[in-house]
Amino acid sequence: MIKKILIANRGEIALRIHRACHEMGVKTVAVHSTADADAMHVRFADESVCIGPPSSRDSYLNMHALISAATITGADAVHPGYGFLSENAEFAAMVEEHGFIFIGPTPEHIHVMGDKILAKEAMIKTGIPVVPGSSGAVFPGPEAHKICEEVGYPVIVKASGGGGGKGMQIVRDPSTLDQAIQIAKSEAKVNFGNDEVFVEKFLETPRHIEIQVLADTHGHAIHLGERDCSLQRRHQKVWEEAPSPALSQDQRMALGERCAEACRTLGYRGAGTFEFLYERGDFFFIEMNTRVQVEHPVTEMITGVDIVQEQIRIASGKKLSKTQDQINFDGHAIECRINAEHPETFAPSPGKVIDYHAPGGLRVRVDSALYSGYKVPPHYDSMVAKLIVRGEDRQECLRRLRRALEEFVIDGINTIIPLHQALSLEEDIIAGEYDIHWLEKYLDKKTNS
Repeated sequence: MIKKILIANRGEIALRIHRACHEMGVKTVAVHSTADADAMHVRFADESVCIGPPSSRDSYLNMHALISAATITGADAVHPGYGFLSENAEFAAMVEEHGFIFIGPTPEHIHVMGDKILAKEAMIKTGIPVVPGSSGAVFPGPEAHKICEEVGYPVIVKASGGGGGKGMQIVRDPSTLDQAIQIAKSEAKVNFGNDEVFVEKFLETPRHIEIQVLADTHGHAIHLGERDCSLQRRHQKVWEEAPSPALSQDQRMALGERCAEACRTLGYRGAGTFEFLYERGDFFFIEMNTRVQVEHPVTEMITGVDIVQEQIRIASGKKLSKTQDQINFDGHAIECRINAEHPETFAPSPGKVIDYHAPGGLRVRVDSALYSGYKVPPHYDSMVAKLIVRGEDRQECLRRLRRALEEFVIDGINTIIPLHQALSLEEDIIAGEYDIHWLEKYLDKKTNS
């Protein structure tokens, strides 16, 4: 069994991993930039190592500094969390080459799933349905026009090695296709160092559905149901829930088993998430994330499975702690991402937290590394907390969410708590009738009213 883990991350996910480790009797090593010297994950860890200045490039993305930190502290394994180097195949390989256990999939699987074209090819081989589109990279010119005519407009141009809305262009008219491809290629090159792009059919009213899977090194793979992540702003998730209001139990189990079977076929190990667009009864694979997700707590709340602890068990060579028959889906859970941003303009709002009070009560969970007096640095992602609540059904969950949001106090900086309060009262949200474009339209309407 792994005895000491270096947590190659910061903020709430570093603290989340630390808590899972300590409940298993595993020691932790925190790494931090100079800007994070007073961070909660540093205070709680058994050991800590400063790995560089505030810039992510010089600290949390510095592979050599992370390997050195693991070496000098005698760590057995490295947990990358999410973001930063969590889906970097080169880093995973480097960890293993230096004799440490990488808590995640193999470098090969990270590489394949990190390239959307290769990932689609892999899914087609396993029988997972994909969005109609090009079979490989596209370039401005006749061939791209031919593919788009066959697929049917509108289409979306996407970066093969990207995500988060960067390197994406929606094309509704053939006359703008070549320009859109060129713009997407330029954005992809700048953001991901890879200008390869492909095209897919653009779905007008899909929901974003993802399936959580776990697979060990003994040939076992299970799914933990789905999460609905359709409420997004600029392709960034804002609100997630499980189960999806749009899916039936039969759909849930059928899709989940197909994903688990794909893991068995691929020989996948660790936690993973299959992401789909769902429209009019059909599911289309878009990508697979080879790490723990930001929104993993909603799944934990309705299944009782600690996903991070399962990751550690798998990396230690142990079998999954549960079989598929032992997974029970109980109740409904919703997660609100609390960002340090103005609730209307979404301008970043770093600064000192003057007062902090987390909501409590039955089935209320807050994942955050905030505390009164903490200075939110301007160098990293703006998410500072996640509020997760569970109810016996969706309506009870919404009522509990409203109550918890009322109790949540973060003074000194702006947050998007008021946005979540407004969303929880919207008729479409209460009815569970929304798609991935709903939030953008809602915000545009508010801006123009």
